[in-house]
Amino acid sequence: MLMNTMLAVATAAALAGGGYLAADAAQTADAALRAVPVSYLSDHANIAPRRIVIAIDLSRSNPLIDDPDFAAKVADRVGDEIRGLGFASEVHVRTFGSYDASSNNFHYDVQISVRNRPEAVAASVEKLIAGTPTLVHDGKWRAQGKTNILAFLDNVSNAIGCSGLPTTIILASDGIEDSEYVRLGRTNAHLPAPDGRPFAGCSDLQILGLGEGDRSPSETVRLRSEWAGWARAAGFARFQGLNDW
Repeated sequence: MLMNTMLAVATAAALAGGGYLAADAAQTADAALRAVPVSYLSDHANIAPRRIVIAIDLSRSNPLIDDPDFAAKVADRVGDEIRGLGFASEVHVRTFGSYDASSNNFHYDVQISVRNRPEAVAASVEKLIAGTPTLVHDGKWRAQGKTNILAFLDNVSNAIGCSGLPTTIILASDGIEDSEYVRLGRTNAHLPAPDGRPFAGCSDLQILGLGEGDRSPSETVRLRSEWAGWARAAGFARFQGLNDW
């Protein structure tokens, strides 16, 4: 209950003044305490645990930061991923953009359990993602001038990794790396090869909103090809880059 309440409180606090009330945190905590049917316990106990890392791209090129409809669409898809988790699964939420820890200090980590049920965690994470445009507009989160996807993934591989559980990393991002490594938005730019296979054992990498900022079908295809090759070389078993779904 404590960790589930922490996410609800963190979400409500982040969204304060942006259309959500602090009472939402209390409602989520109450939901976690309601009686759980035996069938529910049995169903979720039979689902193999997984790990999901959800990363919200706050760079200015990402439409997620100022398009409420698109943010809601991403939130729905991520929520569906969380609702399908079994007990002992892990959910980790981060933000990224600039290579500056003080600009991206939001983080949340929880293990799915009877006290932290998947639907309750999903609801809070959905509200957080859907509320991103409001958070940025109100200055709670800062729109950032760089897109350090590779550096963020490097930090994830070291801080969380892929061992122990099948791991999915979901980037709510346009996938346009803009850093000292590469300006991927430039014609003929390519992602650098990964240093070894830091994600060996990881199930899959997903990018939701790939190429959305450019609104160019050919650019989306190019970005998908770049990230698919990089993900394979880095050790991911699968890659999925979606412009729409």
